[in-house]
Amino acid sequence: MMQEHIERGLDSLASTAIASKRLSQQIAGVASRYAAVLRAGGTLFFCGNGGSAADAQHVAAEYVVRYSGTRRPLAAIALTTDGSALTAASNDLSFEQVFARQVEALCRPDDLLVLHSSSGQSPNLLTAARTARRCGVPTVGFLGKGGGTLAQLVDRTRSRPAAGASWSRCRAHVSHPGRSGGVSGSRSSSRWAPDLRWRG
Repeated sequence: MMQEHIERGLDSLASTAIASKRLSQQIAGVASRYAAVLRAGGTLFFCGNGGSAADAQHVAAEYVVRYSGTRRPLAAIALTTDGSALTAASNDLSFEQVFARQVEALCRPDDLLVLHSSSGQSPNLLTAARTARRCGVPTVGFLGKGGGTLAQLVDRTRSRPAAGASWSRCRAHVSHPGRSGGVSGSRSSSRWAPDLRWRG
């Protein structure tokens, strides 16, 4: 019984991964956008709630530290990690402001805000996207369930039409150009430098 349940889950995950191949051209476009931001000295900012927050932190960490090879660190920040800012915004303003306040304080037009959401309906992400738009900060959304309201607020969106946990498991992979296209490390003189060519 347990094995059958596990096999069904793995089959669902595999089907979602295969279906995601149709997004390859769109993902390549997002990867190019990431590369342009990093080349220009901008920062990638990530946010999300719950499991999506974990995705955001995971992806940001791999840009700063490494993914598959050692290279110069790349500028990436998860807006889900500063406990003082999150609790102050929640307590003094509202939970809807936990990301928006940080976007207004930290993000600039040369940066990129990446929003992760399984529903596309989270009020704090909608507020963050609206704030980014008002501040001239470009946005990308990796969304489930067809994208929800958030799909209408971001500049680029990648979403799965139907709901499903499998998409949540795949999302961190397809939203990371280091996995789906490749930010790799290359040696430049005596220092590590980012190689931002997207291999496919």
